[in-house]
Amino acid sequence: MICIGAIAGARGIKGEVKIKSFTAEPRAIADYGTVLDESGDRSFGIKVTGLGTGKSLGMVFARLGGVDDRDVAEALKGTRLYVSRSALPEPSDDEFYHADLVGVRADLVDGGVLGLIREVHDFGAGSVLEIAGEEHSVVMVPFTLATVPVVDLASGRVVIDPPVGLLEPVSPGEEEAEGGENDGK
Repeated sequence: MICIGAIAGARGIKGEVKIKSFTAEPRAIADYGTVLDESGDRSFGIKVTGLGTGKSLGMVFARLGGVDDRDVAEALKGTRLYVSRSALPEPSDDEFYHADLVGVRADLVDGGVLGLIREVHDFGAGSVLEIAGEEHSVVMVPFTLATVPVVDLASGRVVIDPPVGLLEPVSPGEEEAEGGENDGK
């Protein structure tokens, strides 16, 4: 199952919801037919009623099948919406779904192994790969062409060219010199 959006809250008094769409075109969230909650116990049809602006930029406003009351809509806040992977179009050669990266091996450009991709995050400034490995317990790597020049899903690997300082440990003396904890300010 692939997460294509999340309910951000209620809108109005008649059960309309705000949805953060994870699709390339926000309105396309309604194009995949019935969506499921994370457990698969509840399903919803989505009818987009508008696009967010201002503080709600990036949101779609929608009616969900079976939801016609603000209290019910508000209770759904935080619900992630899923579709089957087979419902999504196949990506082109230079595209892929973030979900397809989870579990892929992350090799270093110099030939070493960094670890496995555990998650792909987007905190608003671009995607970040969360990579878990043995030498570096967890590393957050910017998912840019410069840092991840090779994505080879057929081989189950990506190649990481880490920026200077990403993998080097900070010694206690350096942390204090750089204005870290205990700098007295």
